Amino acid sequence: MNSQRFKETAELIRDNKTYKVYDLPVGNMKLSLTELKSGKKTKGHSHKETDEVYIFTKGIGYIEIIDEGGLNRSVDTVQKGDAVAVPAGSFHRVLNNKQQDCELCFWSIFNKYGDR
Repeated sequence: MNSQRFKETAELIRDNKTYKVYDLPVGNMKLSLTELKSGKKTKGHSHKETDEVYIFTKGIGYIEIIDEGGLNRSVDTVQKGDAVAVPAGSFHRVLNNKQQDCELCFWSIFNKYGDR
């Protein structure tokens, strides 16, 4: 499914100075599309019960992952075509380091948890 068609079907759950986030439940999974604005970063989160996969479709930035115990931290450069698996319990966030007007866009796929 292309991004435009997805946005027509999905629910826009966030629209602010940092990003736009669209969510769509698919069975027991959640498919989410984020458009992260230039120079911004996601708040970051972790979810103890489920792994998450990120697939980057536009722009260049970073993904930070801190394992559940807080002992291991990685910051990896990401760009269009990259996929990153985040283990359950790991804190993670995405940063768009571009100072020009360039969004960092990515899909995230995860099992539904809580009310999200």
